[in-house]
Amino acid sequence: MGRLRRSRVHKGIRDIQRKYRTKRYMRDIDQIHGDIQPENAHKFEKPELDPELPGQGQFYCIPCAKHYINKESLEEHQKGKIHKKRVKLLKDAPYSQAEADAAAGLQKADTKPKKKEVAMDTTEA
Repeated sequence: MGRLRRSRVHKGIRDIQRKYRTKRYMRDIDQIHGDIQPENAHKFEKPELDPELPGQGQFYCIPCAKHYINKESLEEHQKGKIHKKRVKLLKDAPYSQAEADAAAGLQKADTKPKKKEVAMDTTEA
């Protein structure tokens, strides 16, 4: 584990770090809130066959924004901790631009805290 081992590790190479960061990218919570809305629900009801996606794009978890190979793996994922955490995050309404400006000190903040709940259907057809 001398000089040669150390030179084969890609920790300091910036391009490789960026490649893996973008490879592991998942959709953000506010983007998924847009997918959950009723006007966008038709996209996920009957998806088209796509041979490049796992399971040809037929088994999609909307809260996690991931495709699965078959129905069994999708159901197994929906029982898991990561899926349940994601659903819990999606129950709260996303921050608005006004709330972001208030947090930055650009405008007056409301004195009363607002907690909105967003209704969502997590069952797959």
